[in-house]
Amino acid sequence: MTTPSMTMIYVDSPEKSAEFYRQLLGAEPVEQSPTFALFILNNGFKLGMWSKHTVEPAPTVIGGGTEICFICEQPQQVDALYQQWREKGLTMVQSPVELDFGYTFVATDLDGHRLRVYKLNDE
Repeated sequence: MTTPSMTMIYVDSPEKSAEFYRQLLGAEPVEQSPTFALFILNNGFKLGMWSKHTVEPAPTVIGGGTEICFICEQPQQVDALYQQWREKGLTMVQSPVELDFGYTFVATDLDGHRLRVYKLNDE
């Protein structure tokens, strides 16, 4: 079986995006150049940022077509992140709301990539 190993997003400036995610994630990139940045988080999740100007083949869609999702254990954590991210100046596209799967909000990064924070409903 083939296992996915990384999420790659296409960005205008990997250097600016790396700084944005450095502050958001509280982590340092393990690799960074003018055209690429890579974060490997404690849980093994890998987030790569590739310059949309140098991706081969060239992408047809940039930002907003997918979501990077952040799970929380409690609804209060969702609310706390919403406040923290608003204070950091992130664009909020959905305020905290209860949806069919759980409690959630959505923000965007510098390139319009959607960042969903959620707490799943208890089963």
